[in-house]
Amino acid sequence: MNIGDLLARGTERKSTERRASAMLAATVPSSRTEAPHRPPAGERPLPERLAASFRKAGEALSPRELRQLLEQLQAIVDPRVSEVEGGRRAKALEAWYAGAEPAARRDLWLLMSEQFMADPEKVRQAQAQYAATVGTPDEAAAEVLYRRATVSPRRRVLQRFSADEDGIRFLVDMRGEMQPFLKGDARLRALDVEMEYMFSTWFDVGFLELRRISWDSPASLVEKLIRYEAVHDIRSWADVKNRLDSDRRCYGFFHPRLPGEPLIFVEVALTDHVAGSITPLLDETAAPSDLARATTAIFYSISNTQPGLRGVSFGDSLIKQVVQTLKDEFPRLKVFATLSPIPGLRAWMNCVAPAGLMARLDDPLALGPRAPERAELLAWAARYLGRELDDGKPLDPVARFHLGNGARVERLNWAGDPSAKGLRQSFGLMVNYLYDLRRLDRHRAMLARGEIPISGDIEALYR
Repeated sequence: MNIGDLLARGTERKSTERRASAMLAATVPSSRTEAPHRPPAGERPLPERLAASFRKAGEALSPRELRQLLEQLQAIVDPRVSEVEGGRRAKALEAWYAGAEPAARRDLWLLMSEQFMADPEKVRQAQAQYAATVGTPDEAAAEVLYRRATVSPRRRVLQRFSADEDGIRFLVDMRGEMQPFLKGDARLRALDVEMEYMFSTWFDVGFLELRRISWDSPASLVEKLIRYEAVHDIRSWADVKNRLDSDRRCYGFFHPRLPGEPLIFVEVALTDHVAGSITPLLDETAAPSDLARATTAIFYSISNTQPGLRGVSFGDSLIKQVVQTLKDEFPRLKVFATLSPIPGLRAWMNCVAPAGLMARLDDPLALGPRAPERAELLAWAARYLGRELDDGKPLDPVARFHLGNGARVERLNWAGDPSAKGLRQSFGLMVNYLYDLRRLDRHRAMLARGEIPISGDIEALYR
């Protein structure tokens, strides 16, 4: 595969009981008895299709084929068969899936989502038994029994698939394929939530390995770096080599069941200052920095690679481990910061900023240092990053990630990213988030109170 191919492509007794029940429901993602969702307009509900004799126009599988597929799924979790036999049956279904049309695959998702729910009567009985024991010595045991009752057979189906050597890869890919359909079909949400819950266990950081990706890594791994880079597109092999040069570091998290496949990776530049522009960092002709003078590590790109692992967080642990690895290798490093895009800025300003200002920002790179529009734009950007919250979380997705990890909004950089993508997203602005290792917990506590940690420089930009 050549570079062109890669680039193209969580009374008092009665009150206590209610709180306990709510707590349990919140901590077991799939535990509640799931009410069936209505199908999209024009589609028959799944139970109706399963009970029918004839296929309706537009349906991928006939009622008979749908029933046969359901029987295959049920056979996978048949309590009379061994784990090995259940895994073999799951493997056979994987083979069917590989050759199935997209619409037939969607029918499988619907079966897994709607036909493998926890028994509502058992859930009600267990919940009543638990509520009756609250405040007694039997409470802990009743809680365990309640949790067991709320585990859906759907989870057992997923576990049987995971027994196969390639089963986790299959499930991750399947969930990734399912993502675009979730908004249009609420019936799939139960399966999606169940998979996210299972993956958060299977991909716990304790099972992950941090590896450095270098120019000497296997070509297949370097190609994945090109394919998955999501922040600054890789333009050529020279671009790749520059990002893996002596003054750079690239690290990824790997899982033993997905060998050779980074789940997330971070690109780092080692410098003697906090970088304010991405251009010199991506300059393929620039000489490597002098590592003997490096005091600063700039995280300039972090990319998740698996859509099927959406909602499973690796970033906090990745940054912590990379910081420690860098400190061990380069004891002189004192500053750890990012050079980050602001992907939601322009869209937000289109909704809240004066139309007259937006009209004058068509060519932000042409604005001089003293242009009033420049000061106004910086003020709006500072407000966006330092004050705007949605449900207690920063509005910008990149800010949400770094601030959630304990970083602080440190500095805005004019023309930090003059590329077409940078101008389209944020008028070319970029931001540094500072990871002050002594204040990470303090910053998280501030964010939990609805207060975004910012530097004095950002605060001075407010109007």
